[in-house]
Amino acid sequence: MKYLTLKKAIEAWQKIQPLSERDRYRLSRRFTIDFNYNSNHIEGNTLTYGQTELLLLFGKVVGEAYVRDVVEMTASNVGLKMMTEQAAVKEMPLTQNFIRQLHKTLLREDYTVYRNLPGGMTTSYVIHAGQYKTRPNSVITRYGDRFDYASPEETPALMTDLVDWYNEEEQKGKLTPVELAALFHYRYIRIHPFEDGNGRIARLLVNYIFSRHDYPMIVVRSRLKHDYLEALHQADLDVGPIPQKGAHASLKDIKPFLKYFTGLVTQEIYNDVLFVTEHDENIWWYDGQRIEFRSPNYAKILDVMFMRPSVSLSDIQEETGINKSAAQKLIEQLLKNKYVERSDKDGGWRVLITSSLI
Repeated sequence: MKYLTLKKAIEAWQKIQPLSERDRYRLSRRFTIDFNYNSNHIEGNTLTYGQTELLLLFGKVVGEAYVRDVVEMTASNVGLKMMTEQAAVKEMPLTQNFIRQLHKTLLREDYTVYRNLPGGMTTSYVIHAGQYKTRPNSVITRYGDRFDYASPEETPALMTDLVDWYNEEEQKGKLTPVELAALFHYRYIRIHPFEDGNGRIARLLVNYIFSRHDYPMIVVRSRLKHDYLEALHQADLDVGPIPQKGAHASLKDIKPFLKYFTGLVTQEIYNDVLFVTEHDENIWWYDGQRIEFRSPNYAKILDVMFMRPSVSLSDIQEETGINKSAAQKLIEQLLKNKYVERSDKDGGWRVLITSSLI
């Protein structure tokens, strides 16, 4: 859409309502994989997109994977379902108890973190699942400065302020869902109420807000992590380093983040519209990216791989009519872009890219 704006994206989304059951399923399946993969990948989870898809849709793990990453991804999906179910009960306000329950679902249990200190000494501390932090937390900025979040002593009162503010603003209805979600996200991150998992909780609660207001849920893409963090950093510079101010920031205070966030939501909603409405054999989707192949031979190869995962190169050549050399080059390109992968066990093909026709 030329000169895409949030208003135009929302109007385009509203025009295709109500969605068919098939389209709701396609969007839900796509979002489940994309959200869990990206939100955890931002925080360092090492599962690939393909591993995430297999795990969440079929409960299988292929290739090498850390047990912790597998458990973390599984818990993330449980948290996503929990959040979606809670958001559907619109007469129930947001509570701190729900946020703590969501955190416990993601982290599952308390665990100990060990750190090596200069001189060979080792220190440790406990990460508490479902409990607000008991020790200070901070981040080192890209400029090397330490940026402190709210202290453990300040956190309970600031979280009370945040949740009360959200429920009141939702009732007033003066802020748009995008403004409400952006400001909630920023204020929450400035408090950083837990010892771990704050980013994942923030992104879940953004979608909690969108779901309550009948907006499509959105994904912060890990490949664009720099833009996300830089927008937060620029807002921090405007707001200043005092946690109390950050926890009570206004929309005017967070202009850099609001601008970034609005653009993100705009593109995510419009991509949902395209995903539902475009039906072309050469248009495919991968992790939120619209892929338009110039050659129809890509679609021919992908269709054969999807229908017959064990197909050989010779079979592909025979069934598509593409000569062996050309087919090999196209397959190499598909592998390079991670649109397909081969199973370590049986050598079968797994198609990770989604056709607009399916």
